[in-house]
Amino acid sequence: MIIETERLILREIVLTDAEDMLRLHSNQQVQKYTGEDIITSLEEIHSKIKEKSADYVNHGFGRWATILKDGMQFTGWAGLAYLPEFDEIDLGYRFLPEYWGVGIATEASHAILTYGFDNLHLKKIIAIAMKENKASIRVMEKVGMQFDKFAPYEPGGPDFVWYWCDKQLITKNEVD
Repeated sequence: MIIETERLILREIVLTDAEDMLRLHSNQQVQKYTGEDIITSLEEIHSKIKEKSADYVNHGFGRWATILKDGMQFTGWAGLAYLPEFDEIDLGYRFLPEYWGVGIATEASHAILTYGFDNLHLKKIIAIAMKENKASIRVMEKVGMQFDKFAPYEPGGPDFVWYWCDKQLITKNEVD
């Protein structure tokens, strides 16, 4: 276990999560605003899990399986990722539709930001979303992140919404 909240456990994603991860990454609703292709095979998902596992070793953090304590249900993943193309640490999350709208993304994101600043001593964390992904943008705002810019994720691509925060901004948001 990396992080525990009132309702959630966040832990490393492991190969035994493959079926749950495939259910997540093969869901068209989930993948709609990710810019990623739908994954349809366990072989592809095993590769994705190994990729995420490398982040734990290389950076000391990554995307974590997000488990609902009540019933120990896999809800999706949330966590941090180093984006070398921008030299930034990114907060990201992806959940199964049956867990949308119940505050899990906000609860996990708040805990991850706190962990990132207090335990990892990060100076800044960003989050990036498609402009159409209003739910994801709302989570960024709820946890105290500030709008930064509209800019493409890839050269020549469409503009995405970029948010950022630092420990001071998050602390201020908790007080307000």
